[in-house]
Amino acid sequence: MSKTLFLLHLVMVISLQFVGRSSATVYTVGDSAGWDISTDLDSWVKGKTFAVGDALLFQYSSYHSLSELTKSNYEDCNTTVPLQSYTGGNTSVPLTEAGNRYFACGNKLHCLGGMKLKVHVDSNQAPSPAPAAQQGGSLPNTSKTNNPSTSVQSSSSVALPNLPIAPLLLLLLFKFYLVR
Repeated sequence: MSKTLFLLHLVMVISLQFVGRSSATVYTVGDSAGWDISTDLDSWVKGKTFAVGDALLFQYSSYHSLSELTKSNYEDCNTTVPLQSYTGGNTSVPLTEAGNRYFACGNKLHCLGGMKLKVHVDSNQAPSPAPAAQQGGSLPNTSKTNNPSTSVQSSSSVALPNLPIAPLLLLLLFKFYLVR
């Protein structure tokens, strides 16, 4: 009986190692240039694949804001009735469902000048919890490269490294059954 129980635990622990392998990717919009009127956002978005569970990190100065818009309002740069509006210079927006998302600076002239972004979100990734939208606070230390980061840091928390937990659980199980 205890041998069967041990094997059952072993199979469960090994299976858990493969569950949750997909991790959310955080994309810093505009990379080192950030969310700014001088950023070529059309070039930035090309070649990137966004999936449910990912997040967009918008970093911007006090001269800008962030508005999520409908498709029609995005095309017309109508920022007077946003779906969501953010200020504060550091906004993380979770991508929680598949489809197109539309963002623009709340200043209509900036939007007309090209400070807007259309993102297509694929559902080809198993949903994983994305961080809640946050505004304000100090900007995190991020590497602003063309590659997305894989962790989210905010002013109130620090991301921990991704450690494989299955080997640790196996050791605990072996110790538990050897002590018995």
